[in-house]
Amino acid sequence: MTRVRPGGLAALATVHCCSSAMMRVCDPMLPALAQTFGVTTGRAALTVSVYAVAYGLLQLLFGPLGDRFGKRRTIGFAALGCVAGNLLALAAMSLEMLVVARFLAGAAAAGIIALVLAWVGDTVPYAERQPVLARFLMLSLGGMIAGQWVSGVLTEWLGWRAVFALLAVVFCVGGLAISLNREVRAEPVRAPSGHGHGHLRDILRVLAEPWARWMLLVVMAEGAFAFSGLAFLPAFLVREYGLGLSSAAGVVALYGVGGFFYAFAARRLLTIFGEGGLVLGGGIALGLGWLALALGRHWALALPACLVAGLGFYALHGTLQTHATQMVPALRGTAVSLFASTMFLGIALGVAVASAAVDRIGTRPVFLACAAALLAIGAGFALSLRQRAAANPRPAG
Repeated sequence: MTRVRPGGLAALATVHCCSSAMMRVCDPMLPALAQTFGVTTGRAALTVSVYAVAYGLLQLLFGPLGDRFGKRRTIGFAALGCVAGNLLALAAMSLEMLVVARFLAGAAAAGIIALVLAWVGDTVPYAERQPVLARFLMLSLGGMIAGQWVSGVLTEWLGWRAVFALLAVVFCVGGLAISLNREVRAEPVRAPSGHGHGHLRDILRVLAEPWARWMLLVVMAEGAFAFSGLAFLPAFLVREYGLGLSSAAGVVALYGVGGFFYAFAARRLLTIFGEGGLVLGGGIALGLGWLALALGRHWALALPACLVAGLGFYALHGTLQTHATQMVPALRGTAVSLFASTMFLGIALGVAVASAAVDRIGTRPVFLACAAALLAIGAGFALSLRQRAAANPRPAG
């Protein structure tokens, strides 16, 4: 088993958390970006969708690189790339320049979270993996909550550029700590799996598995519907109910708090309900949460709605994530990165479609579509888990 000194583990945790924060920082600042650059909220949401596109596409590169050159070494260089992307965002003088900066930041961040999860898959037995992944999920949740709320506060009081300055500083500290760690520099390098086509061959090996293809389809749909609504929720609360940016961001942060509840109770919930029950319950909770947001007429209803939807999402996604680490054990880095890539391509597609819909028909119909789709996704994946368990009750690895 790989052992990491406390300092090295803290650095991994720092960039893992900060990468999660960077995903959501533009959500609460969309109204401010729209005002700064004189565009609609839907147009400003390009900063969200291009990040997701870059993050998703570059997973296809970072997964095989992590398998070959060492996961922690790759994570360290990716964190330093995030510094460059955020510094460019800090200096952006137009929406187009900010979009380019977000693309670069997303491309670099692609080498962090999925490889951390793959590293857990390398070092933790399957029977113990879901609770361990739940602890790392808490880091992601903490980052998402901090990213949304701190972004709202800083944008309201200091301006949106302060958000990118803070991200650049934290990534710089974490990236240098990882890259200069002696254990990380000593990680073995795997021989290439082919002559110039090893990365593609690894990806095709993952895609050759029917269960892997089904999981990738499910996580793409999950990303499209779970995050398309979430991207526009802060702006919706500001516009519909007159909340300030920091208050709206605080309400949306409860989505992450719901995930904390799941992370703390993951082992107990898994024992009581099993994987199928967690997935079905997650779909139901997501459906109810987004339905309440779509039909509610007072901002206070968004508080329990975000909490319930967050709990549901992480119950569903936590189970998907656990199975992702087991799709192709010999190529975990590639498999988990492909899983994340597909999810973020789904997010990009969902946000792009939702951007057009919000500008034309409003936000509430988008929330209704999210509610119906996420309920169906939870029910469908729960059924497939039951069928798979009957055919193969004991996963390998």
